Amino acid sequence: MAELIVRYLHFISLFFLFAALAVEYALISPELSRSQLRKLARVDSVYGLSAVVVLIAGFSLWFWVGKPASFYTTNGLFHLKIGLFIVVGLLSIYPTVFFFKSRRHGAESTPVPPWVIRLIKTELIILLCLPLLAVMMARGIGLH
Repeated sequence: MAELIVRYLHFISLFFLFAALAVEYALISPELSRSQLRKLARVDSVYGLSAVVVLIAGFSLWFWVGKPASFYTTNGLFHLKIGLFIVVGLLSIYPTVFFFKSRRHGAESTPVPPWVIRLIKTELIILLCLPLLAVMMARGIGLH
């Protein structure tokens, strides 16, 4: 039963993670008002919280419940999946810092550097690969 709960938390938090990032991408524009920045900062907080739950549930599945840890540790696709998740996490630092710093300045309007928008788009594209890797892993593809 514990495995089902943890696996469900892992899936649902990944859905929240992707949804929050998609909302960020939909809300962001080359110029943001103060209220838009506040909204983006809140959505980014949901994104961050979802990422933490994905990590906790994922590590729980890896080490404590479900399949033996060796199932994951010996799978090259698992390492790719973890690596891509880390890349997404690192890419997300810059937009997060931008949202929170810009929100504090209190300007009526804030220009958004194009690289912030590109980073969010890149994160979305990379995140789209993770479910495919998970399905492949579940089928035993990538095991040594």
